Amino acid sequence: MKGELIFGVIAVLFVASFFYGMAAHPDSEFGGADGQAEDVIADLTGGTYEPWAEDTWFSNLKFEPPGGETESLLFALQAAIGAIVIGYFFGYYRGKGQAS
Repeated sequence: MKGELIFGVIAVLFVASFFYGMAAHPDSEFGGADGQAEDVIADLTGGTYEPWAEDTWFSNLKFEPPGGETESLLFALQAAIGAIVIGYFFGYYRGKGQAS
C-alpha cells in the first residue's frame, strides 16, 4: 500500500508540473531533439553540412508522411506499448510476490 501511495504522489506531482509548464508558456511550441541538433550543426558548419545518409523508410517509397499527426500517432503508439510492457512486469512481480 505504501508503494502505491508514493507512486500516486509522484504521478500527481508530474501531472501538476506539466500543466503548470503549459499554463506558464501557452504559446510555446514543442520541438524535438532532431530540430535542435540540425540548428547546432548548421551553426557549427556555417550551413555547409550535407547529410551522408538519408531516411531509408520513406525515401525508398518516394512517399512523404501525411503530416504531423503521423509522428504523433507513432509516438503515442510507442508510449502505449512501453506502458503495456512496464505494466505487465509490475503485475507479474506483484502476483509472484503475493503467491509466495
